[in-house]
Amino acid sequence: MNNHYHLLIETPDGNLSRGMRRLNGVYAQVFNQRHRRAGHLFRGRYKAMLVEKESCLPEVGRYIVLNPVRARMVAGPGQWRWSSYRATAGFGRPDSCLTVDWILGQFGDKREAAMTSYKKFVKEGIGEESVLKKSNERVVLGGGEFIKKAMACLNREGLEEIPRKQRFADRPGLPDLLGGLDLQKANRNRKIAEAVRDYGYSQRELAGFLDMHYSTISRIIKNEETSRFKT
Repeated sequence: MNNHYHLLIETPDGNLSRGMRRLNGVYAQVFNQRHRRAGHLFRGRYKAMLVEKESCLPEVGRYIVLNPVRARMVAGPGQWRWSSYRATAGFGRPDSCLTVDWILGQFGDKREAAMTSYKKFVKEGIGEESVLKKSNERVVLGGGEFIKKAMACLNREGLEEIPRKQRFADRPGLPDLLGGLDLQKANRNRKIAEAVRDYGYSQRELAGFLDMHYSTISRIIKNEETSRFKT
């Protein structure tokens, strides 16, 4: 696209953040040299979505290859030279970084028949609303059990693969988490610690919402984490 690009990649080593920095950095250097410019090329951090492979990956792939068509930049997906569609549909040889076997395997055991079914699948998506249009702020796309397990991993501290703002996009609001001000002190303190640990709220956000001093919130969280560790 003119101002962004989409990648559908598998990262078994969990090194997406490092890979994206490398990709964007090298591309920016080459672009700047070619066009005799300097400075940043990409604004802000990339947006990432964790996708359940078996149930959602074909739909995500279709969304990507139809992007230029939806933007009216080309009449059909095969006309966009930078797309993976041409190689997957059999119109050209795949680049060394492109894997088409798994996608085609979802449409049949015989390659020619699979390519035909794949082209039909993509064509049927033209003009239809994609599942991704309603998932613009989601960080995980898949079935209920997959989302539950994935979110449990994504909420861990120190995860850099997905931006913090996006990772907590679906978190409940503070009124839902801490609206019951009549909670017993022990339960209240536990909820405060959970809001920081599991939902990414800052201590200052909690202090403002609960009308408590920042140092009090900090002490509560420290005590709760110490008790949790001992337990």
